[in-house]
Amino acid sequence: MMVNQWMTTFVSYAISTGLWDEMDRVYLTNKVMFLIGVDDYEKEAELIDKLAVEMVNELVNVAIQQGKIVDTAHEKDVLVGELMDIVTPTPKQVNDTFNSYYDKSPKQATDYFYQLSRDNDYIKTQAIAKNIEFPYECDYGTLNITINLSKPEKDPKEIKQAATMASTNYPKCMLCIENEGFSGRIGYPNRFNHRVIRFSLCGEPWAFQYSPYAYYNEHSILFSQVHRPMSINKETFTRLVNVLDVFPHYFVGSNADLPIVGGSILSHDHYQAGRCHFPIETSPIEKSYDILNFPNVSVGIVKWPMSVIRLRSDNKDELINVADYILTKWRTYSDEALNISAFSHDKTPHHTVTPIARKKEGKYEMDLVLRDNNISDTYPDGIFHPHPEYHHIKKENIGLIEVMGLAILPPRLKEEMSEVRQFLLGKKHQMKDYHMSWATSIKENQQITEETVDKQIEDAIGEVFLHVLEDAGVYKRNKEGQEGFNRFMETL
Repeated sequence: MMVNQWMTTFVSYAISTGLWDEMDRVYLTNKVMFLIGVDDYEKEAELIDKLAVEMVNELVNVAIQQGKIVDTAHEKDVLVGELMDIVTPTPKQVNDTFNSYYDKSPKQATDYFYQLSRDNDYIKTQAIAKNIEFPYECDYGTLNITINLSKPEKDPKEIKQAATMASTNYPKCMLCIENEGFSGRIGYPNRFNHRVIRFSLCGEPWAFQYSPYAYYNEHSILFSQVHRPMSINKETFTRLVNVLDVFPHYFVGSNADLPIVGGSILSHDHYQAGRCHFPIETSPIEKSYDILNFPNVSVGIVKWPMSVIRLRSDNKDELINVADYILTKWRTYSDEALNISAFSHDKTPHHTVTPIARKKEGKYEMDLVLRDNNISDTYPDGIFHPHPEYHHIKKENIGLIEVMGLAILPPRLKEEMSEVRQFLLGKKHQMKDYHMSWATSIKENQQITEETVDKQIEDAIGEVFLHVLEDAGVYKRNKEGQEGFNRFMETL
């Protein structure tokens, strides 16, 4: 019976991890039998060269057939978590192993933890592989475009069920340390196989984990063990630079701390990091400036569609002080001729930065991307936000990852672009009306063929993302905008 083979294979795999002994085989077999709803077992030959995620997916299918679980995303995800928890070391074991590797090198430590998080399916490698990715060449280098297909769609049955459930405040959010091992609930993922690295950052308890639906290589999240709102201040810059000492092979950055220009979770102080080189990193300095009293920090404007100030120094304390000095100036700076206002009439603040830090050639480097979250009658979603003519492709906030040149586009585009393709080729189509103006422009200005159409659609999407970044730029890439940027820099 194939079920027996999958059970035998999974139990043998669990023993092979070193977490269990051959003496534990009967115990583990009975545990798996209970989880998948099987009441009979006879040991059979193991299946060869199977990944843990393959074994677990087969066992989940058995559980559905046995009526142990219902075929919904939530119940399948919970069972996957329970099974993967069997082959995942305890939090203390993970931290002890991580620290022992860290004593040899930070890279060895993150390599261990990253591989563990992939092996136990906390990082959803199979789902991530579904994403559509392609480059877009422009005057700023190569932008990276992703249509994100990895996150599962919400099940309507589960949405209805969630509405009848009692509300709870535990954990307070999906970044809280209390998520480690949490069983989940409808609308909130289980974290049975979730593990977190504890470490001290600037004398505070912080934690490190990988993102389940990674957008880039070794996409990781560093978060305060205290649930507190995000903020951008001198302490932020200090922590970011010190993260580079903890993980020198990673970049680290923070979303902005205001709505519209910020990230999706402003309620919990956290940063994003990883082993990845983004397009913004290779963009050159266009104009350099001398900042008074900071001779050891080089400062310049970066050639980028958004408004970016780059700092470089081998003196991290001075770099932190310059970053704080620029932020303090920007918080209160206005240029009404360019619709740049630091405060509303009710004194609501509108200025902040998206900071990104990295180590290059032995120096600390920090990019400060100027952000403004004002709205207007013309742009009720945000003056410096994707403008309405581009909402058919991208209308969500432009956060840290996209600021750096990696587009995260909605999954609806996969099907919608197949209809755009049909339209461009003059075939029967069901293209959404909101793509009509854009698609018509492509058709009227290019020669479309079966051989060229896919690349033409990709380039057109990439061009929209470039325009979206330009919309989010406080100082536009024209004469008036750059003169305005220079005016601000001269105040420093």
